[in-house]
Amino acid sequence: MGDYQYVKVAVANRIATLTIDHPPANAFNKQVIEELGSAFDEVTTSDEVKAIIITGAGQFFVAGADINEIYAVKDKPEEAEAFIRKGKVVFNKIEASKKPVIAAMNGRFALGGGLEMSMACHIRLAEDGLRIGQPEINLGIIPGWGGTQRLPRIVGKGKALEIMLTGDPVTAQEAYRIGLVNKVVPTGRVLKEATGLARRIVSKSALPIAAIIDAVNEGLEKDLQAGLEVETEQFVALQGSEDMDEGLKAFLEKRRPQFKDR
Repeated sequence: MGDYQYVKVAVANRIATLTIDHPPANAFNKQVIEELGSAFDEVTTSDEVKAIIITGAGQFFVAGADINEIYAVKDKPEEAEAFIRKGKVVFNKIEASKKPVIAAMNGRFALGGGLEMSMACHIRLAEDGLRIGQPEINLGIIPGWGGTQRLPRIVGKGKALEIMLTGDPVTAQEAYRIGLVNKVVPTGRVLKEATGLARRIVSKSALPIAAIIDAVNEGLEKDLQAGLEVETEQFVALQGSEDMDEGLKAFLEKRRPQFKDR
């Protein structure tokens, strides 16, 4: 794997862990975004990797975008647009990944761009004590990396507007209550919990993993009937695969399946 300054990459047991390490608060600047995109490309194209975890180093998950960089382009609309589009490209890659991506949201804060990145992940785990929010309105701006679109799709229009219009963070427990995170875990255990979850997922066949992600992502952009057609297409596409044959045989023979991802 590549050697990056601000993104640490570790691979074990077919699970890649990407750790954003940009002290003091793991804020996103151009270089961090570029490195995250490159590292993500590496692990998604590697045959050694079947699931991905994204977390932060130290006391922060990601505290948001680098305010200095936002300020530097405040009077330069073209540069501001380029910065925003760069982040969107990376986060869209995360959401569209056929390999499951888990956000292990650690530390004190997951704000702004940090929350937006986590919402592009397929599953989110948060440490108890974490504060989560979209505080951009306090800076006279709006979320630019998907917050206005993904947040209402996850928690509903009313709650999303409340979070974005007040700029007030919510607790990890409140985030769980409104469906923004899948689970709250004790402080210091989120990476261990995420790794355990990833291990359960990688024990399955990669073919239905990718098919489920595709069916959900594509189906949510359509009406119900069109989404059901997408599901049918994905189901039929798996017919005749070695792993389908193995899974069915293992069930009938009352043993654990040995999937080969083909």
